Amino acid sequence: MSISSLFHTFLYEPLFNALILIYNFLPGHDLGIAVIILTLVIKILTFPLNQRALKYQKIMSKIQPQLKEIQKKYKDDPQEQARQTKELFQKEKVNPFSSISPILIQLPILIALYQVFWKGLWDINSHFYSFVVRPESLSPIFLGLVDLSKPNSLMAILAALAQFIQSLTMPSQKPSSANQDSQEKMMLMMQKQMNFIFPAMTFFILVKLPSVLALYWLATSVFAIIQQIILNKNYVSSRAVNNN
Repeated sequence: MSISSLFHTFLYEPLFNALILIYNFLPGHDLGIAVIILTLVIKILTFPLNQRALKYQKIMSKIQPQLKEIQKKYKDDPQEQARQTKELFQKEKVNPFSSISPILIQLPILIALYQVFWKGLWDINSHFYSFVVRPESLSPIFLGLVDLSKPNSLMAILAALAQFIQSLTMPSQKPSSANQDSQEKMMLMMQKQMNFIFPAMTFFILVKLPSVLALYWLATSVFAIIQQIILNKNYVSSRAVNNN
């Protein structure tokens, strides 16, 4: 079986049928509400991955001064610098791949969802499981106001705005001291710029696509904001308990 077939069988088809199943059971059969519910379910299932990633980010922020000291002390000895860095990671129980593993795991899910929302919903040849009833008609109207099969500027604006707010809740690199080096200043400046650039890109991309994608992006960002607030509170509480 090819990778494409595996992707279609184990990701695309389950997500598509889950969405249709939710749509069928919803009073009023509102596709937009079904999209929001499915997004929430996925966010709940991937919560442990995001929790692990946040823990890694917090630890990396904590040991950043030590990493800079190692880089400065052994700048002329790359091998010793690598050894000292490895020892620091082992001491703090940090896996360098912890920050990207949640992204790598969730990326195929995101791709599958995009395919479902972009073309799967409107494809009459989509595969239905035996226990999922094929709807006689699939209404794309969300709350009686928005046609999710067509582009919608307001939905694109809301999605971009939610992403901007989400970026403000994410852990960010803090200045290590009053005397920052040029590289650190540049990184902080780029980080601030990305907070504006990514939402702008999101708007210009989504404004041309079916608004079901904008709704999905909006729901994802809103749930991510809530999730991040919960994770931040849990982290602060755990630190307080450990300090006591």
